[in-house]
Amino acid sequence: MGLLDGRTAIITGAASARGLGKATARLFAEHGAKIAILDLDAAAAEAAAADLGPDHIGLACNVTDKAACAAAVEAVLARWSRIDILVNNAGITQPLKIMDIEPHNYEAVTDVSLRGTLYMSQAVIPHMRQNKAGSIINLSSVSAQRGGGIFGGPHYSAAKAGVLGLTKAMARELAPDNVRSNAVCPGFIDTDITGGQLTDAMMATVLSGIPMGRAGAASDVAGCCLFLASDLSAYCTGTEVDVNGGSLIH
Repeated sequence: MGLLDGRTAIITGAASARGLGKATARLFAEHGAKIAILDLDAAAAEAAAADLGPDHIGLACNVTDKAACAAAVEAVLARWSRIDILVNNAGITQPLKIMDIEPHNYEAVTDVSLRGTLYMSQAVIPHMRQNKAGSIINLSSVSAQRGGGIFGGPHYSAAKAGVLGLTKAMARELAPDNVRSNAVCPGFIDTDITGGQLTDAMMATVLSGIPMGRAGAASDVAGCCLFLASDLSAYCTGTEVDVNGGSLIH
């Protein structure tokens, strides 16, 4: 008996083999959900979906394009006629200092995290409202809470902090229709987004600031997303859940 039996989920930016989106997709599938993996690259999205099994689909979608988000949602509804869960996972990061952030850097990072989260949510909300049920899960970051200091630059912190505000505002507005909106704030997670870009000395510094003494795994974040997607969290909305090994103890 899976926690998500009979449900369907859209997960954005989930084609990367070692990423948070793919780990979340895999866990959701193990718990009975049908998954639509969205990614910029159609072939990569289709391959990732096939990797989960025959019941899942992969679609190309640029989340910063509102029409593309609407089209992806239409395709999912055409296939399964319902959407129960949206995980806004797509995001990019850049390790830039404040004075090195050029307009194109700012736009690239904030567009995917903020515009992408808004547009994908707008695309699923009418359907979720009609069903009087739904769970939207937005990926923020410990970087938003502590002002960077791990990998992403200030524009990444700003984008991920914006995700927290958007999550809470959506939660407040959608609660009467029983549509929940929550955020997950991963700390330092060992994924492709950071892979190969940290020296041993940088890694030692990062780990010294984590009470649990290890980097997180993508599965650690996936487990938290599963909780927020399922009925176990039925009375949780507008929350931000920290998955950081104690690196930000409030």
